[in-house]
Amino acid sequence: MVPEVLPAAGPGLESDEFYEKVAFGEADTDADLIGAFAQSVEFGQCRFRAARLAGAVLYKVRFTDCVVERSDWSNLRGENGALERVTVSGTRMTGLAFSGGLLKDVAVADSRLDLTNWRSARFDVVSFTGCNLSGADFTNADLRGARFTDCDLTGAQFSGASMRGTRFQRCELAGVGGITSWAGAIVHPDDLIGLSYALAGALGIVVRES
Repeated sequence: MVPEVLPAAGPGLESDEFYEKVAFGEADTDADLIGAFAQSVEFGQCRFRAARLAGAVLYKVRFTDCVVERSDWSNLRGENGALERVTVSGTRMTGLAFSGGLLKDVAVADSRLDLTNWRSARFDVVSFTGCNLSGADFTNADLRGARFTDCDLTGAQFSGASMRGTRFQRCELAGVGGITSWAGAIVHPDDLIGLSYALAGALGIVVRES
């Protein structure tokens, strides 16, 4: 649980530092995080509200019990990082790279995650609701604990992903790649039409009127 009132964090980030119970983006210090570089930095019970981490490089970053609201995390690089008990809403994460990462007890809503990189990441009780995930790369990811609702997954790549139990409901699935990895996925009947074209393509079936 993130406290409602938190002191503002200071400027910049330091490697191997643990930031606990502070707020980012609620004071003039938020601009200092654009393009920030830090390794093995950890955040615990922090709030990111209108926080700008665009272009930041945070290898092995760890967020625990954090809230992210209306922020700009576009092109953030957090390879081999972790998100645990984190909620994200109204946030731009276009181009974010989180390959090799862990997401556990994470809820993402009404956010832009197009062209994101989740290669070889593990999803454990993770929900995406009303998100733009077009062009996202889930190659070799473990998605067995993921749920997608009202999401745009146009052109997303799932090659080599583990998807038994992954749930999709009212999603746009046109042009998804790696359809042969979908064994065991649970798809809502309304999504089958869009998915059928990807299935036909994987089987070499040509769909045309005449």
